[in-house]
Amino acid sequence: MNTFLSRANTIFAFTLSVLASLTFGCFLSTYFNTNLTDVRINTGKIIVKNVPDYSASREKQDLGFITFDIDSDLTNIFNWNVKMLFLYLTAEYETKTNVLNQVVLWDKIINRGDNANLDYRSMNAKYYFWDDGHGLKGNQNVTLTLSWNVIPNAGGLPKIRGLGEHSFAFPNEYAVNKV
Repeated sequence: MNTFLSRANTIFAFTLSVLASLTFGCFLSTYFNTNLTDVRINTGKIIVKNVPDYSASREKQDLGFITFDIDSDLTNIFNWNVKMLFLYLTAEYETKTNVLNQVVLWDKIINRGDNANLDYRSMNAKYYFWDDGHGLKGNQNVTLTLSWNVIPNAGGLPKIRGLGEHSFAFPNEYAVNKV
């Protein structure tokens, strides 16, 4: 006869198999969702300063300051398998030393049940817009994009780039530092 431990092991293994199958079904039911939506981004105030970097070298570096507007409705991304969205605004630009520079300027977490309709005006960057040299002054092609990670209950963690971007130019002169 089977012992109690043998029967408990069988029930436990069967339960884990059923739970694994249900989790896979949860993942598969939303795998083909695109999670895309339109994003409108605009910039307001744009200035660039030449300030000392507080690292060991103490050389002066470019520091950009921008205000931006974001308008997007992300409610259609949420379904029963989406726990939260991690949003981040990225600036991409090219310099003489680097073909691609990417800087995260702002981020936000939106949980299921929160207001997922973004309508932000004149927002300041949450993080510094440093360049490791002098690549911001006079740069004519800086592109802002809004991207997000979909945090699911079960399944992969896709990185999605919103439909829409905004390009702007930094001024050709440094702003005056006020002491």
